[in-house]
Amino acid sequence: MPYNYTSTLWPTKHDHYFRDKNLQPLKQSGPHCVSTVLAILTGVSPDQFQGSVNTQDPVSWSDAIRPFGMKLAYCPTDIRKVKFYVPELRQLNDLFAVCYYKHKDNDPTQILADPADNGWVCGSHIVLFHCDAVLDPAAGTRLPIETFPDGEYHTKRMFRVVPSDHARGL
Repeated sequence: MPYNYTSTLWPTKHDHYFRDKNLQPLKQSGPHCVSTVLAILTGVSPDQFQGSVNTQDPVSWSDAIRPFGMKLAYCPTDIRKVKFYVPELRQLNDLFAVCYYKHKDNDPTQILADPADNGWVCGSHIVLFHCDAVLDPAAGTRLPIETFPDGEYHTKRMFRVVPSDHARGL
């Protein structure tokens, strides 16, 4: 039986902002998934964003893409596995940035573990869901949404990419 929940990712099903945007996958160099995703969205080099965005501050991500006519709008999510959101992402058929915890050995208990002395708990990753595809900067690929390999990981946060003049957003 599919999981049934009361929250939806977006209040309406008819909004489409970047369905026709031509996105080219890029492979990240080093641990730079955020700057690579921003580069995929904007068509510029990931280097343009490294050092100017805080990888843990989505407001800085949104500010970085604003000159390109876009910004990020939070979607209501919880820590549910990404695979539970995929059907709704496909139905909404637009452009979303999905962040998820990428825990070692696929051990979800790491998410709630006490941090190491340096503050580290576990890693995370960001991908773009664009209509019926997933653009993954770690692999530098565009995959059909049905073959998304990381659906078992838990959601950290999710954004819809909206026009920079949209009433909603960061």
